[in-house]
Amino acid sequence: MFLEIYQKMNADTKITIGLKDFDFYTYYNDSYSENYESCCGELTLCDQKSTMYFDSIFIPVLYSLALVVGLVGNGLVLVILRIMNATDIFILHLCLADILLLLTLPFWAVEAVKGWIFGIALCKLTGALFKINFYCGIFMLSCVSLDRYLSIVHAVQMYSRKRPMVTHCCCLMVWLFCLLLSIPDWKFLVATEDSRRQDRTQCVPEYPSHSWLLVTRLLYHILGFILPALIMLFCYSCILLRLRRGSQCMQKKRAIRVIVALVLAFFISWTPYNITLIVDTIQINETISSSYQTSCESATALDLALTVTSTLAYLHVCVNPVLFVGLVSQKSFLCSHERRFTERRITGYRAKWELCLPVDGASGNACLV
Repeated sequence: MFLEIYQKMNADTKITIGLKDFDFYTYYNDSYSENYESCCGELTLCDQKSTMYFDSIFIPVLYSLALVVGLVGNGLVLVILRIMNATDIFILHLCLADILLLLTLPFWAVEAVKGWIFGIALCKLTGALFKINFYCGIFMLSCVSLDRYLSIVHAVQMYSRKRPMVTHCCCLMVWLFCLLLSIPDWKFLVATEDSRRQDRTQCVPEYPSHSWLLVTRLLYHILGFILPALIMLFCYSCILLRLRRGSQCMQKKRAIRVIVALVLAFFISWTPYNITLIVDTIQINETISSSYQTSCESATALDLALTVTSTLAYLHVCVNPVLFVGLVSQKSFLCSHERRFTERRITGYRAKWELCLPVDGASGNACLV
């Protein structure tokens, strides 16, 4: 199917215009799929009729699947989740962010088929909500990683169970930071007609200069992928080393598999899109800063790759609950979902952390000292 659609793209119409015929305009849709117009010299613009055809089929199908599976999965986590420690609170906010992000997908699916028909107000609101919850979901995953790292590797309980508001306040700070990151969307998102898409109205940002595009891309790559990826790699690598010490009980092996699954799910979901987006950013920068001109075939192939990789990346919100449901239901999140703090008196008081694991078929817990 993809091959047939791509072959149709080779028949795209080419329109040659000069600088005087347009203003600087950068297009991207909900999946950050860009085509661009150069500000230097003569430019060959590619008609996106075939790309529109692909988007009108691929995006609604995948987004509908993500909406149903994601809402059911995250809703199930919210139902069975019992707030017992900081990790549970982070998971709660992660599920809320995923659900809010999922609720924006129907708008983007309709846009792929009919264009943006909801007006400029909903354009700004939906785009900003999408950005806020995208960043919030990534940051909450990082918070879960840090919490597990401190709890398991350093045996430090980040927040007392008697003070859950402390953790909620930390989550609130994350939400506020994500709100700040969405300011460009509130400012620059508009509902405008795109001549390359048969004058169909699109919800897109109109940046005042090329620098804004580069800055937003740089922020996305650093805050939305590189930094969270480094945090997760560091934290979970240390956790794996810690869990591999001592006896290899079934619960520890299960926890190791969960850690590997969490890391793989993140990188498999987001790495292809980020690589494609970096290539697109380099291509745009070369076009703006030099006389380099990308062929219509290459531009169309890149646009197709952006649509596919970004849509698949957003399916990550469906993977999270699949992993967390098992963790929460068995109360063995990374071998430390349940923790007991005991004081033993040996010529005085000595405090010691014990990591307690549920044992199948037993009424008690097995504790890793």
